[in-house]
Amino acid sequence: MLTLCLLLMVTPLAAAPVGPARVIDGDTLEIGETRVRLHGIDAPEIGQPCRDGGEVRDCGRWAAEALRARVEGRVLRCEARDRDRYGRVVARCEAGGEDVAAALVRAGLAFAYRRYSTDYVDAEARARAAGRGLHRVRIARPEDHRRAARTPQRAQGCAIKGNVARDGERIYHLPGQQFYARTRISERHGERWFCSEAEARAAGWRRARR
Repeated sequence: MLTLCLLLMVTPLAAAPVGPARVIDGDTLEIGETRVRLHGIDAPEIGQPCRDGGEVRDCGRWAAEALRARVEGRVLRCEARDRDRYGRVVARCEAGGEDVAAALVRAGLAFAYRRYSTDYVDAEARARAAGRGLHRVRIARPEDHRRAARTPQRAQGCAIKGNVARDGERIYHLPGQQFYARTRISERHGERWFCSEAEARAAGWRRARR
């Protein structure tokens, strides 16, 4: 099977007939009409929370900004490896001779996607040992975050109720606490179920006082 090579010029819009790359998230780009998923890595989803010390931040946006800083306005050369179930071209891409995915993993802003490749496992191990990027915060691996989002947590046996108060404060209730039974969870209002107190705290919720 012939290897398909995409030579995509990423320069300012006025000078490039294909147009600049547009970052979708920390591991996905759009170049012209082609959506490209970076081979061998997995970055947090936009909106995926993490806890950085006492602060909850959007680590998906952090990863996306890191990718944008590496590719925006540069020549991007991508070698297609596959096509995924969403129709995206899965490719290894270089900018200025540097493997973009490897750079993200080395900076700790993407994980090696072991399910599909071991290319970046060593780079991830070094970033973790150095405590870089996502390895210095508390965060679920992106595939675990996506799985939890697809499966209602109550169906998994997760019984902690993450409630959002009228003033926006996030409070979780444990079975047996005073207001547990009367608390209703509305996912469209940002409320959710948790499987552990550690998970609830990492997502930015605090325990109900009674």
